[in-house]
Amino acid sequence: MTAAEAEEVAGIESRCFAAPWSLSSLLESLANPMGVYYTARADGALAGYAGMYHIVDVGFINNVAVDAPFRRIGVGSALVAALVRYAGQNGLRALTLEARASNKAAIALYEGFGFRQAGIRKNYYTLPAEDALLLTMEL
Repeated sequence: MTAAEAEEVAGIESRCFAAPWSLSSLLESLANPMGVYYTARADGALAGYAGMYHIVDVGFINNVAVDAPFRRIGVGSALVAALVRYAGQNGLRALTLEARASNKAAIALYEGFGFRQAGIRKNYYTLPAEDALLLTMEL
């Protein structure tokens, strides 16, 4: 992901999440030396993005978002695969993330890569209030 794409990414954020990251938050995360961000394009349009923080030997995935017109065509899988590939190439021992307990599609995507539930974060999300499943994949 480049800074030039951040405004488009912010648009995807606002369409995908009840509490989206702001443009300034995205730019700060992108500038963070621990940040690892990828975008995906389909038919020339920005279709989605994924990001994580690489801290010591663990990747903390903070967002995976695919714009509605591009769902169910492999964009999310390609983005998660890019993060997994980065993790393998950079000696990470695990990847971890939170997902809304009701987001069955995202949970199925992550489980397909080998993520397993490691815990529950009660009332982690707002708008609406909901638990998060803590998912982890050992590498």
